[in-house]
Amino acid sequence: MSKKSKFPPELDFIRAGRLPQKKSNESMEGKICVITGTTSGVGYQAAIRLAKAGAKIVMIVRNKEKAENLCAEIKTLSSYQPDYYIADFADLSQVKTATESILKNYPHIDVLINNAGVHMTRRKLTVDGHETAFAVNHLAAFLITSLLLKRMVESSPSRIIQVNSEGHRFKGLKIDDLNWEKRRYGGYRGYGASKTAQLMTVWELSDLLQNTGVTINAMHPGAVKSNIGTNNGKMYNFFSRFFIQPTLKNPVISGDAIYYLASSPEMNDVSGKFFNLTNEEIPAPHATNREIGKEIFQLSKKLVNLDNENVYEV
Repeated sequence: MSKKSKFPPELDFIRAGRLPQKKSNESMEGKICVITGTTSGVGYQAAIRLAKAGAKIVMIVRNKEKAENLCAEIKTLSSYQPDYYIADFADLSQVKTATESILKNYPHIDVLINNAGVHMTRRKLTVDGHETAFAVNHLAAFLITSLLLKRMVESSPSRIIQVNSEGHRFKGLKIDDLNWEKRRYGGYRGYGASKTAQLMTVWELSDLLQNTGVTINAMHPGAVKSNIGTNNGKMYNFFSRFFIQPTLKNPVISGDAIYYLASSPEMNDVSGKFFNLTNEEIPAPHATNREIGKEIFQLSKKLVNLDNENVYEV
């Protein structure tokens, strides 16, 4: 943070949000980019921007029809055939199957962008017994990242980008109550818990990946329009359509920011950081507690059934 900043560290997001955005015009010709949640909003814009720069897009999505439509659009922008794999991110077995298929079909991966996310207004458990926001926003991304780690080290230099959120500032993470059995569930705090956990594992993975040629960073994609939260029923969608969405920006800025983080030479050796779009920002203090972060990392390995695997021996 600049010495001239008038904001304390906990309000650094105000400073970072006011800065001009950085740009990149680097070619991504032939680069293999794996992106989750690409059929709308932030993920869609990232896929389009990277495809225009020559990248081959490999998607993990829920909806086959939307994936087919996006593939048809990308074919008009790039000489590389896009590909997709279907998985419901609330079902970790589907996420694992899709990721293992990518490992089988792609011996080289240059960029991984974990973008898929959900906002819940009510507590709901997944088929695996996890709170849904925590499972989709954190555990699914953690599972994909973990399974692809060795492949990305083999492909280095390579980059991992976790699409996080200023929502991590809502807190909510309690290591002994991840499923909200002891507390009343709140949508914002549930979302905050999932994004806090994701950030904490970014720091741990960054340490693990030192000297491998693989970088991992997290970013807030901006206050932009997306389909997140549309799973919450008519009342939420009415409120979102008429009161939230009109105040949000075009997600094109998110796609441009992800493209910068994925392609810019300035990011070659940058790892273990949190960005507000393209500008580095100080995360909320609770998300930088490394002692709890190490516990979350170990617990996440267990929850995705990788605690006895050697995927982290990179």
